[in-house]
Amino acid sequence: MENKTKLETETIIISLGGSLIVPDEIDIHFLKDFKNLILKQVEQGKKFIIICGGGGVNRKYNQAARVLISPSEEDLDWVGIAALRLNAELIRVIFSEQAYSRVICDLSENLMLEKSIIVGGADRPGRSSDWDAVIAAKNCGAKKIINLSNIDYVYDLDPNLNPNAKKFDKISWAEYRNIIPKEWTSRLSSPFDPVASKLAQEENIEVVIMNGRLLKNLENYLNGEDFLGTVIF
Repeated sequence: MENKTKLETETIIISLGGSLIVPDEIDIHFLKDFKNLILKQVEQGKKFIIICGGGGVNRKYNQAARVLISPSEEDLDWVGIAALRLNAELIRVIFSEQAYSRVICDLSENLMLEKSIIVGGADRPGRSSDWDAVIAAKNCGAKKIINLSNIDYVYDLDPNLNPNAKKFDKISWAEYRNIIPKEWTSRLSSPFDPVASKLAQEENIEVVIMNGRLLKNLENYLNGEDFLGTVIF
């Protein structure tokens, strides 16, 4: 029997950065506008798998743990997973009846779901939400991932430290992987993590990096119009 995740309608994977959900406090206005945009796209027949990050909640709890003890990286990961799942539950709830009734933490499981929106969490330490997004895409046959964070483009250098940093509108996986760290570590700051990048390249999955706060820009991309961001292919 054909896997029902190979949906007739377009399935779009969104990695929703926790910095957008909870930059410091929960961003109610962003979440309201994001919800309206996604539901508008659902009305056009699209389906979404939304994987959430930990954001400010994760940072606060990680900082508290470090003040109180010297936690292991695995323990910090478990704290981060709990923060991520809390954000994911919030996203699931705000989409109400349009979303599947539970957060899917293991995105390699069979996603034979009929709802228009699936919200993803995380199930174990040592992985990033980027990895989960690639696993979800691989599982349902999607070939594009939208990575929404607080950066506009991929650069060859940190633009906050180097005014001559070069931005990329398009970049191949081989080129991209040459300008990021070779290995992934917890809390690594990278537009798309090295391990997830390797798998995305192997699976021929395209990743679009864009600033999630510019929701009109996201709408342009979803509508096949010109947009600002970096396509990694």
